Amino acid sequence: MTSMSETIFADGIFFDKPREGAPDFVKGRVSIKVEEAVKFLETHKSEKGYVSLDLLKSKEGGKLYFKLNTYKKEEKSEGGTPDTPF
Repeated sequence: MTSMSETIFADGIFFDKPREGAPDFVKGRVSIKVEEAVKFLETHKSEKGYVSLDLLKSKEGGKLYFKLNTYKKEEKSEGGTPDTPF
């Protein structure tokens, strides 16, 4: 299991900004290197078969990249006092 602070980059999945002169509705391009991406997806899929990725922007250079989203919703405990008032 990975900690929330550990960055796991999405192998084989890349995001590029739109080419110069592209129409306003073009926001970018995703390129997928199939063998690497399939291996990454199989390794990190959830019990339901999903992989969640966050699109982030690097601090230096502003490059956009995909990072594995490892957030897991906390299970609500049965009985006792709820953690939130609602």
